Amino acid sequence: MQIRLYLDEDASSRSLARGLRLRGIDVVTAVEAERLNASDLGQLEFATYQGRSLLTYNISDFHRLHTDWLREGRAHGGIILVSQSRFAVGEQLRRVLKLATSVSAEEMKSRIEFLSNWT
Repeated sequence: MQIRLYLDEDASSRSLARGLRLRGIDVVTAVEAERLNASDLGQLEFATYQGRSLLTYNISDFHRLHTDWLREGRAHGGIILVSQSRFAVGEQLRRVLKLATSVSAEEMKSRIEFLSNWT
């Protein structure tokens, strides 16, 4: 099964979401889910409940949450970390598509990926 994405508040780019949808990726943004101003923990819990991998620009906080969840034996749907200033939307789209076609939803479980690794 292909990964399904949740773009948190920081990463809720309409252009990115639209581009992914046009290419067949199931995407929900924090804006669409009415999850603006939810805590980072709340965002990850929501994505996990929805069976989605969370895409975020908030690298340090979500890397810490990932580590905490693993230590606690909790599973999540995967986290994709993006350096916002490093990639334009088109480059983010290309890299997310490469990741989505290379890694299944099952393989993404409790996994963290840096989008910079997907060239």
